[in-house]
Formats: sequence, structure tokens, C-alpha cells
Amino acid sequence: MLEQLNLVVRDIEATVAFYRRLGLTIEAEPGAVHVAVDLPNGLLLGFDSADFVGAWDSGAPSETGGTTILGFSLQSREAVDETYADLTGAGYRGHQPPYDAFWGACYAIVEDPDGNPVGLMSQIDQQRKLWPPKPPPASG
Repeated sequence: MLEQLNLVVRDIEATVAFYRRLGLTIEAEPGAVHVAVDLPNGLLLGFDSADFVGAWDSGAPSETGGTTILGFSLQSREAVDETYADLTGAGYRGHQPPYDAFWGACYAIVEDPDGNPVGLMSQIDQQRKLWPPKPPPASG
């Protein structure tokens, strides 16, 4: 059972500001090296500064490995558009503009301050499912 997800970040304050903008309630002391957020579904989301990781992981890599996408479920297609516009308008990089994904949801990806992709997905509308999949529009 997945119960915890930790992200190693360069700037905890910038990361906390980004995820607060996505609607998470996060309590963090100024200068914190670790912040944990208990999510309503029981998952613990943690942010650790790059300098702090060595305190609990002696094998921490100096380079990032594979890509992890954090997925946020939003109530509507309009909410995906609005959230994407809010975040990119605030200076966060848009990775994938909102589009009608083949699985029936409106989907977009923005990057948090460390470049971690964050998916924004509406509820799935069965009537909007497409097959075969068509590629999403390019970010530009």
C-alpha cells in the first residue's frame, strides 16, 4: 500500500507556495528542510531539501532518475483550464496545455519549481473517450 511520497526539492518555500496554489493546506516553518502533508486520502506527501536528503539517504543520487508525475484530480474541465492558466500566469512552466485526452478527461501538465511534472485532470467523461489516441497539442 502506497502511503508516502517524498520529493527532493531545491527550494522548500517555493515548492510549498506552488502546492498551496493547487489547494493543499501546508504548514511549514520558514527555513524548514522537511515538510510533510497528510492528505485526506491517507497519503503522506513530503518535501525534503536537497541538502537534507543526505541525513536520511546516504545513497542519494546527485542526478535525478526517472520521471514521476504527481496527479491532481480537479472537479471539472473548466477547473483544469483555470488552474493551468493560474499557475502558468504565476510563472510556472506549462509542460502540456489542457486538451481532451483520449481517456475522456481534460488533462494538462505544469512543472513545480523543481521541474517535477504535475498532472491536472478533470473527471472522466465516458462520452469523450477517443480511440485510437491522438497526440496532444504541443506546449508552446
